Amino acid sequence: MWRCIVFGLLTALLVPSAGFAQEKKKPNIIYIMSDDHANAAIGAYGSWLKPVVKTPNLDKLAKQGMRFTRSMVTNSICTPSRAAMLTGQYSHKNGVYTLNDMLDKGRIHLGHLMRMLGYQTALIGKWHLGIDPTGFDYWNVLPGQGVYINPKLRPIGAKAKELKEFTGGYSEDVITNLSIDWLKKRDKTKPFMLMCHFKAPHRPWDPAPRFKDLYKDVKIPEPETLYDDFKGRSKQVANIKMRIGDDFMERDLQKPIPMMQGKELRAWAYQEYLKRYLACVAAVDENVGRLLAFLEENGLSEDTIFIYTSDQGFFLGEHGFYDKRLMYDPALLTPLIIRWPGRTPAGSVNSDMIVNIDHAPTFLELAGGEAPKDMQGRSYKSILEGKTPPDWRQSVYYRYWMHLDGSHNVPAHYGIRTQRYTLIHFYGKHLDMKGAKKMDLAPEWELFDNQKDPQQVRNVFADPDYAPVLRELRMELDKRKRESGDEL
Repeated sequence: MWRCIVFGLLTALLVPSAGFAQEKKKPNIIYIMSDDHANAAIGAYGSWLKPVVKTPNLDKLAKQGMRFTRSMVTNSICTPSRAAMLTGQYSHKNGVYTLNDMLDKGRIHLGHLMRMLGYQTALIGKWHLGIDPTGFDYWNVLPGQGVYINPKLRPIGAKAKELKEFTGGYSEDVITNLSIDWLKKRDKTKPFMLMCHFKAPHRPWDPAPRFKDLYKDVKIPEPETLYDDFKGRSKQVANIKMRIGDDFMERDLQKPIPMMQGKELRAWAYQEYLKRYLACVAAVDENVGRLLAFLEENGLSEDTIFIYTSDQGFFLGEHGFYDKRLMYDPALLTPLIIRWPGRTPAGSVNSDMIVNIDHAPTFLELAGGEAPKDMQGRSYKSILEGKTPPDWRQSVYYRYWMHLDGSHNVPAHYGIRTQRYTLIHFYGKHLDMKGAKKMDLAPEWELFDNQKDPQQVRNVFADPDYAPVLRELRMELDKRKRESGDEL
């Protein structure tokens, strides 16, 4: 009963007037979200990998639309990030803090709201929110993380164990095939929102057979901080077990780890890791191209907003790390490239601070509706049109919560990222790798001047020259934490 009442109220709020419907045709939306795709692994982002990385379709998309350089997440881990995107809320508001939390079955999110606005909706690929998808006209999802080779998916209406195996298939190809099939069969009298969620390039990195030797004879350039010694930084960060080489398993590289140590092991493992990771990216890029081609061939390009992003960033050797979680730029920043024909300036680059909780409010505005008041993000529709609001945010609040279940050794922390600075507080709560022993650690702080130190290696928290900046940032952090409703 209560859900019917809420739906009724939201429908009254969201459904646009008849006048709006007559005046304006609603755009279609294709939202592609990959998993753990670092922006450094896209040629258009111009990282140290640009000389070797092969992403022709994503590079083309960037030339046709807008590329964002400061797209960020509120919590750099898969399940919480996906919940944040759908609900437009921080983890402490939507209740999805860790990988083991489930989205509330009764929670109304972007999928429901777009349907109320007259959209036909589908979600295909990775869901990873612990419950069956809700709010979509159609879904077909991987069970949990899923696998790359011979993937199994479960369509809407099927029971939990009724999975269809795509023998001989590769996950990104299968997800794209299903997406194109849905586009062909959709109700063509309605605008659509398709959420195409790729598995790649999530660990373990299993490339499509056609790409397994793509980088075989390529020497992958190394990032400046591959051999970071963490001097002057948090002890908690220095002890994180995400080191390339030292913390890899044979499954990661599909070959035995040689009897090496130190820099020799890291240099060897980095090459093996990046070749596999970038080969997985190649399948993502190819299938982005397939979706773009389908739109063009079917006369849908001009009426469709095409978005490419990732659920979070990823360490590709920076600071010697792989994985994400930590509030350093490689994990905090995500790729975000958007093409809106006739509206986004082609080939434009934007440095405004966009957060993943902004996607839901934006899509709702694009659809002619308004975001519910409990959404904490803000629509960036005007930014897409080249007009940044004068009061747009100048800082982003971040908090990582995985210490709650003890499944990883990255310590609990929160902080803010401004255009220039990153302030991080490791507040001392931690669990060991087995989750059996709770440890209280000494709180630590890190402050980085990203303008002078873009690699984030010099902690200036205790530098007296930065005392005035630090005071302002501490106040801004308290303000953002309070405004977000985070009271823990």
